[in-house]
Amino acid sequence: MKSKIVLATFIMMSCFSWQPLFAQSPKYQPTWESLENYQVPDWFRDAKFGIFIHWGVYSVPAFGSEWYPRQMYQKDSKEYQHHIATYGTQDKFGYKDFIPMFKAEKFNADKWADLFKKAGAKYVVPVAEHHDGFPMYNTSLSRWNAYNMGPKRDVVGEIAEAVKKQGLILGVSSHRIEHWWFMNGGRDFNSDVNDPAYADFYGPATKENPWDTLQKPKVSAEYMNDWLMRDIELVNKYHPQLFWFDWWIEQKEMEPYRKSFAAYYYNQGLAWNKGVVINYKNESYPGHTAVLDLERGKLGGIREMAWQTDDAIGNNSWGYAAGNTFKSVQYVVTNLIDIVSKNGNLLLNIGPRSDGTITEEETNVLLGTGKWLNVNGEAIYGTRPWKVFGEGPTESASGSFADQKIPFNAKDIRFTTKGKTLYAIAMGLPTENTTINSLGLKQGNGKIASVKMVGSTQPVKWKQQDDALVIEPFKNYPSANAVVYKIEFAK
Repeated sequence: MKSKIVLATFIMMSCFSWQPLFAQSPKYQPTWESLENYQVPDWFRDAKFGIFIHWGVYSVPAFGSEWYPRQMYQKDSKEYQHHIATYGTQDKFGYKDFIPMFKAEKFNADKWADLFKKAGAKYVVPVAEHHDGFPMYNTSLSRWNAYNMGPKRDVVGEIAEAVKKQGLILGVSSHRIEHWWFMNGGRDFNSDVNDPAYADFYGPATKENPWDTLQKPKVSAEYMNDWLMRDIELVNKYHPQLFWFDWWIEQKEMEPYRKSFAAYYYNQGLAWNKGVVINYKNESYPGHTAVLDLERGKLGGIREMAWQTDDAIGNNSWGYAAGNTFKSVQYVVTNLIDIVSKNGNLLLNIGPRSDGTITEEETNVLLGTGKWLNVNGEAIYGTRPWKVFGEGPTESASGSFADQKIPFNAKDIRFTTKGKTLYAIAMGLPTENTTINSLGLKQGNGKIASVKMVGSTQPVKWKQQDDALVIEPFKNYPSANAVVYKIEFAK
């Protein structure tokens, strides 16, 4: 462990000695001032839609959520009672004992990647390590990993190869920092968390309350160095173009490590001649230094800087869990449109079963989304926001953990642009005239020369009045879920 600490410290001090491809000093230094020079690559701004994958040992018990490894050690939880009733007490059967049951016998990365391609996704982000501390890749930093145990496969490596063959961009996700306290409930009673033989798996399991904002966390330098080394290993091993961090890395003592990782990663991106992205939550990265991500939520309006929503098809769990309910294609498509109109991307999560199969419900949503994008993708991919994101009667949800409770309808309009073309997207199938107030002559946004429907050769009947653009409905629309009008202005 001492050697890892020394190496990580060295990286923090210089970050750049591992960069033989640079003939001169690297562009990014581990300071906020230097990292403010970062620019979001065009591939991310153009992609708009990615796939998130929560898959790990927690898919074996498949109860409650992907937080089962924590909750099974919390005495007041349903998971605790379920675990004892189903598997026995936690000193006899702990979370580690699920690992041999995690066989992934039907996992086929090529089939996954083919599905993601058909869904219309442009990038794929598997969770490389979740809060449970079980890496889903071949790591030299822990004996507990999917290559050595359970499936005995380099899951991230197989996904990386498969998505790249499909022309998709690879990202990875790390939730490692939360493992500092994740299993701490097991400290309160006779459980295998207290067994020294498994300390390198269950981690510190400190008694900190991560939700207590008045408490000052004290993450050890050894643990933060390990966090940094694991992240750098992922970068060097798989060359991801996106690195997604969960919450809690915003702790004050983590600041030097966050900066060091960003500088190293951004400089590696330059060495690869590829644009790279860091996704963060809360206040982990300031200003323009990385890309903001909102969990199960979105922004209420246009943000100048690119941003992202991470959301799940499953309503109750990110990983596979029995009894989960699922969002509809309509929800996903209209939510994607709403996010894109505000300069955001959607990272949509699936939770495969422990055997490696993807649920029918999630498959159907992915294929349905892809079917819509196959017709209407020109209004999504490569677009930028207009002057306003949209109009209509339905209020858009805003903030993290703010699902769209009230569904959008055909009277809700969202705008995107590409060059001089404006796309007006009705968030449903209109059965009566579509009235777009923002495009009335009096608004001064330009005189319209033509209106066409994307995916159809049928002429559109329209009239630009002083107060609004009015479009007559079709009898047969080229796609379900939402309708895209392609608008050109007079020169």
